[in-house]
Amino acid sequence: MSDDGGQALVERFGFVPARLFGRNMLPLDPSGMPLGATLMTYLFLHGSWMHLLGNMLYLWIFADNVEDATGHPQFIFFFLLTSMIAAIAHAWPDPNSFSPIIGASGGVSGVLGAYLLLHPKAEISIAVPIFLVVQIVLLPAWVILAAWFVFNFVLDVMFGSAAGIAFRAHIGGFIAGIVLIPFFVPGLRTTLRTRFGF
Repeated sequence: MSDDGGQALVERFGFVPARLFGRNMLPLDPSGMPLGATLMTYLFLHGSWMHLLGNMLYLWIFADNVEDATGHPQFIFFFLLTSMIAAIAHAWPDPNSFSPIIGASGGVSGVLGAYLLLHPKAEISIAVPIFLVVQIVLLPAWVILAAWFVFNFVLDVMFGSAAGIAFRAHIGGFIAGIVLIPFFVPGLRTTLRTRFGF
């Protein structure tokens, strides 16, 4: 596909905050597609193979356990819902932005937030470069996911949208995953009340 064709796809199906929330909204899509549809269509587009494979890697590691807890149809709804909330979180500070976002990272972030509540003590292998040697280290999920969240928050504060990465969508999706997963896994509410005493 040509660069022009790819750009046209991004502009048509990517999520553009000004299209829904801006004072000077973009013109209606001539195809007649509802503007709100981009709250979901954006997650099926990716900027590169590395972008797509990175999201697939996170899903491969974390999503199956979340899907087992929610059930298959509910997981799809959970993923789409956190993806939409992630897009809204990205748009919230700058609703007049004409810059589109694409990628499934918002929904993936929702899965990470859900995993944090479901399996905080699960051990996850990560590769850590120590000088010229890469060591495989086992760390609890809560440590890895908390570090991931802080990393995204710091980068958003430092660079915002200038980095070309939708850090706010990551943050919003992650928080949405934490907040919503107890509604998809009823037994989790009892576990959380026992764990935190509320």
